[in-house]
Amino acid sequence: MSKILVALSGGVDSAVAALLLKQQGHEVHAAYFRTWMNEEGLPFPGECPWEDDVRNAHTVAAHLGLPFRVIDLVKDYRETVVEYLVDGYRRGLTPNPDIVCNREMKFGVFLRRALAEGYDAIATGHYARRRANVDGTFDLLEGLDQNKDQSYFLALLRQDQLAKALFPIGELTKPEVRRLAADAALPNAARKDSQGICFLGQVPVQDFLERHIPDAPGPIVNAAGKVIGQHRGLHRYTIGQRKGIGLPSNTDQKYFVVVKKDFATQTLHVAFDLPETKWLYTDSAHAANFTWINQPLAGEQDILARVRYRDKAVATHYKPLGDGTVELRFQSTQRGLAPGQVVAIYQDRVLLGGGVFV
Repeated sequence: MSKILVALSGGVDSAVAALLLKQQGHEVHAAYFRTWMNEEGLPFPGECPWEDDVRNAHTVAAHLGLPFRVIDLVKDYRETVVEYLVDGYRRGLTPNPDIVCNREMKFGVFLRRALAEGYDAIATGHYARRRANVDGTFDLLEGLDQNKDQSYFLALLRQDQLAKALFPIGELTKPEVRRLAADAALPNAARKDSQGICFLGQVPVQDFLERHIPDAPGPIVNAAGKVIGQHRGLHRYTIGQRKGIGLPSNTDQKYFVVVKKDFATQTLHVAFDLPETKWLYTDSAHAANFTWINQPLAGEQDILARVRYRDKAVATHYKPLGDGTVELRFQSTQRGLAPGQVVAIYQDRVLLGGGVFV
């Protein structure tokens, strides 16, 4: 029997994770770790439903008879995830705060605090699986439910973090999780899944960035080199973006797409989607700053790469270039890959690690 601290989010997935661990006979405690709050004076205000989440988490813990507390990690979150997000946009990158939150917060600050308090491991409601190897190491596998697999968001975890992490629902499908919650009469069994970055709440990301990155207006130029509008700042756009550019569609319903951001001239380049944006589609890209969950890849070889959470993993040739970067040559064409975006590397259904497009 292990002593486990479950990160209860208020949602059904983490609630069922706690339920399963208790049924397995572990000593289970629950905690909600707060990463943001809507309080006057904070530099990043937003309407975050954390109070409702806390109530749901507390109610679940009470229903299961688990000790429960709220852990305040607001300062850590601001200094890591929020600053990473703002800095990334400021430098023209496409940051992924969810992946960084997992590495730095859930399996970083939260895990370290749990271990310091005598817990053997933490558990979350991720749809992912951990597999023990004969050499004492662990592999991270995709969740059994391919429609809910969340391994992509764990691509930057390290072996020491995975060794102390449990994913109790990784072998289940979402309908099975809902059924277990209903059978156990969990109070949030029918609660809708939450999405989005909590500290933003209902605030659009561009409204949030307005507070921290000064506008730097410049021209919007089409594929023919003609100025067709003005933008307020390149940080407001990402490569491949179709909506929110501020330009009307053509009469034949073609839509403009962001194809390039030139920071030297503060120029936003757009084009009508295919055929003008053909060069947005690529069969290769470079990535760097890889984190390997177990053993790093040695030399060039064929792997699977997932460039976005909802994208399917595609057959890819992995080739180190000797300068700290890697060339990824995709078997099928990929669209709109942007610097700062995370790529997850797999072999079969095992997540090997992840890097960042450069």
